[in-house]
Amino acid sequence: MEHIQWDPGKPLRLLDQRRLPWEQVYVACSTHREVASAIKNMVVRGAPAIGAVAAVGMALAAAEFAREEREGAGGPEGEGRALMDVLEEAGRCLKASRPTAVNLAWAVDRMLARAARAREEGEGDTLRLLQEEARAVAAEDLAANRRIGRHGLTLLPAGARILTYCNAGALATAGYGTALGVIRAGHEAGRVRRVYACETRPYLQGARLTAYELCREKIPVTLITDNSAGYIMFNKMIDIVLLGADRITRQGFVANKIGTYTLAVLAREHKIPFFVAAPLSTFDLKAADGRDIPIEEREPREVTRLAGKAIACEEAEVFHPAFDITPPSLITAIITERGIVRDPGEEGILALFAEGRKSCS
Repeated sequence: MEHIQWDPGKPLRLLDQRRLPWEQVYVACSTHREVASAIKNMVVRGAPAIGAVAAVGMALAAAEFAREEREGAGGPEGEGRALMDVLEEAGRCLKASRPTAVNLAWAVDRMLARAARAREEGEGDTLRLLQEEARAVAAEDLAANRRIGRHGLTLLPAGARILTYCNAGALATAGYGTALGVIRAGHEAGRVRRVYACETRPYLQGARLTAYELCREKIPVTLITDNSAGYIMFNKMIDIVLLGADRITRQGFVANKIGTYTLAVLAREHKIPFFVAAPLSTFDLKAADGRDIPIEEREPREVTRLAGKAIACEEAEVFHPAFDITPPSLITAIITERGIVRDPGEEGILALFAEGRKSCS
């Protein structure tokens, strides 16, 4: 599914996920500000996907600078502006678009570090290097997702019935999926009997996006209302819960779509394994517990309206956090491209990263 289309020197084209599954329309972004707007307004969403898109946004900012240099910046604002100043400003703009998913900040910081290294080492042609780095971010995410799928496959029982939430598929990543990557791998291996997809109010990522992806790939899917999850578990209709994440702290607290914590509590009550699938770029080792994670609150109209039509009294006050926090005590394991953390607390997570440093030394 080519939902992110970009060649260096050309505008970024994003499949508008707000209009799925009814129509496939692309939005073109020529500047980093347009990329930030696309992220904020949910044209593109999903932690790994917005990380990959933010990396392109930084490359576009470098291209804007190069274009202004060629044409003459003009005016006092443009006088003497260095590329690093422009990139840092673009980074702040992109990071502010959605604060909870750490992949976005991770990608921006990676692009800034690449530009700084190019300057310090005199590599020249920073624009080309940033374009290459942006493409590398997307390629690495796609490869990581496939490895997550292979590792997660080992956790699936034969004939697995899986409950998933929100959308952690191709649309939420560079093209394969984290939780849905595991499901894809399981389906290819003949181990998935059925997927139950929660609708995921109020933005309906499960109904509009996850069911859409699974139907396209002929993976058996049953769409359920969010408040059916307890009934599904009580009646022993699923074997595992499997979903993605937007940020994971070093102590194993997981920020994910609002409603995830509720599912984790229900899964614990019914003794159902609760798995989280996420790449290493989703981990925030600077954050300890859930209190260190900024929780985005979105506009009330997403709750009071559906497809542009009012479904509630719009004078009512609305509390609309986009994410919640699930503690590690409720998580059975975290599936990453480097392996499975079966004890998803601080010791297990730091060991995962230590193993990666060891293999690189």
